[in-house]
Amino acid sequence: MQYQHLFFDLDHTLWDFDTNSKEALQDLYQIHQLNEKGISDFDVFFERYSFHNHLLWERYAKGLIKQDELRWKRMYLAMLDFKLANEKLARSMGIDFLDILPNKNKVFPYTHEILEYLTNKGYVLHLITNGFEKVQQHKLIQSNMAHYFNEMITSEVSNSLKPHKEIFDFALNKTGALPKHSIMIGDNLDADIQGGINAGLDTVFVNHLNTMPHIQPTYTVYHLQELEQIF
Repeated sequence: MQYQHLFFDLDHTLWDFDTNSKEALQDLYQIHQLNEKGISDFDVFFERYSFHNHLLWERYAKGLIKQDELRWKRMYLAMLDFKLANEKLARSMGIDFLDILPNKNKVFPYTHEILEYLTNKGYVLHLITNGFEKVQQHKLIQSNMAHYFNEMITSEVSNSLKPHKEIFDFALNKTGALPKHSIMIGDNLDADIQGGINAGLDTVFVNHLNTMPHIQPTYTVYHLQELEQIF
């Protein structure tokens, strides 16, 4: 086999982050009775949360903000769009969100089947994720994926973030994998694909959204089952 070690991204590649986060935010919406606080439309609130979350993650990836600020400020800014300025509530919601979110277990179609297929073929599977250590571990357990992966490398433990080469070097060192025998599989062109290229890895772009790539991966798939054509 050309490849021995397969490094997967988790969120948006295997674990359906958008569906799971929407469900978790709906729970928060009910728990904190946001409809009684002037946020009458949940779908609009979720759209604003998603908007701010994306921007804050970009800032976090560049080292401009810390984890704690990301966790509560995405709530605060979304509420502020409804003219609700309540930092205490936002901080409480930030904590509750990370308690609720990892319990959600929606994955993309064919996730378990492809992980089983790859494991049975003798590939060694790992994860490289920009997520938080305890949160990502819990996601894997709740979605019944933990047993497929030998190692999970998070930005929190490696002290680096994709696409920086350091997190990939950390992963290769921890797993004993060589770049020529390894491949990065993910949905994010900048973090996963460019990051993998920076580290000297071949890459697979999991193009769930059928977008036009601005970075050229080694392979592109539009459904996880198509990985069987590569491996």
